Amino acid sequence: MILRELRVDIAPVLAGAGIVGLAVGFGAQTLVRDIISGFFLILEDQVRVGDVAAINGTGGLVEAIHLRTIVLRDEEGTVHVFPNGAINTLANRSKEYSYYVITLGIPYDEDPARVAGLLREVGAGMQADDHFGPLILEPLDVMGVESFADWSVQIKLRIKTVPLKQWEVGRELRQRILKAFDRHGIYIPMPNNLMAKRPQASGPATPGQS
Repeated sequence: MILRELRVDIAPVLAGAGIVGLAVGFGAQTLVRDIISGFFLILEDQVRVGDVAAINGTGGLVEAIHLRTIVLRDEEGTVHVFPNGAINTLANRSKEYSYYVITLGIPYDEDPARVAGLLREVGAGMQADDHFGPLILEPLDVMGVESFADWSVQIKLRIKTVPLKQWEVGRELRQRILKAFDRHGIYIPMPNNLMAKRPQASGPATPGQS
């Protein structure tokens, strides 16, 4: 060969070409995997632009879906780009409907049934509201006593909404619950207000006291 006659060692060149070819092969394999995954992602309608989803534990608004990548923007505005072939878990939080879940504490000396009735009244009031009513799909679901905490009995409830409106409905629901509790003398137990409500022990009478 001419290169040999010119005393050019072609072994390093061939080795380098092999490495490049191997790298290209791996890159092409990854690209094909991403595209195939993206194809099924779109075909199966797993998620759409505008949905709120969590991919590999990162949540955000789906801004774009391509054959190779999917783009999320989180609540802080950070854009996350995921290769479709690298998606291990995908949770769609806004497909067809959404839930807003609340766990709140009530005092141990409060009747859970009374509180549940009051919560349902609050939920019914929201359903009758001209603005919030159309956003709510079902009556407020008071699921009952969830657990016993150090300072309170934990009540769990949830409300079903149209997609992407759970946070707006949930914030309003929390405000209305707080106002309803205040009207009915129900406080949310915390160590500081429990100490304030605890009766002070009477000490020994000081001189001059009868």
